[in-house]
Amino acid sequence: MLTLIFVELPKFKKALSELNTLADKWIYFLKEATHLDEIPENLGEVAEIEKALNIANKINLTAEELDIVERRAIAMQDERGRITYAAEQGEVKGRQKEAIALIMLLITQRFGEVSEDIKERVESLPLANLESLVKAFLNFNSLADLENWLEES
Repeated sequence: MLTLIFVELPKFKKALSELNTLADKWIYFLKEATHLDEIPENLGEVAEIEKALNIANKINLTAEELDIVERRAIAMQDERGRITYAAEQGEVKGRQKEAIALIMLLITQRFGEVSEDIKERVESLPLANLESLVKAFLNFNSLADLENWLEES
C-alpha cells in the first residue's frame, strides 16, 4: 500500500520527543536536516535517515573535504579487513596448537618421551600436515615410522 503525505514543512511543529510515526521522523528530518550535525537517538532508529544525513552532509563538503571523508572510509574498511584477517589467523594458530598438543600426547603415550628434534619437527608442521599426521599415526608401529613420515613431509 502506498501512502502519500502532503506537508507544509514550516507548519510542522512537532518536537523531537513527539515523533511517533515513521512519517513524523522523516518530516522532522527533512525540515531540520540543515541544522543536524548528527542523528538524534530516536531518528537513528531508522537506518535510512542516518544514510540520508550522511549523503546530505557530503553534498555540502568541498572536494578536498569529500576526499578526506572517502579516504577515512577506505582506511576504516582496511582496518576492519586487517582485524578480520588477524582473527582468522588467530583461529588457525589456535587449531594448530591444539593439534600439536594432541599429536604430542598420542606420541608420548605410544612411544614414551621423544627427542627435541622430533618435537620441533612436529611443531613446525602446518595445520594440514598435522591433520594428515593424526590419520597416519594410527598405522605407526614404531618411532621409526613417525620419523620416516616426518622425513617425507
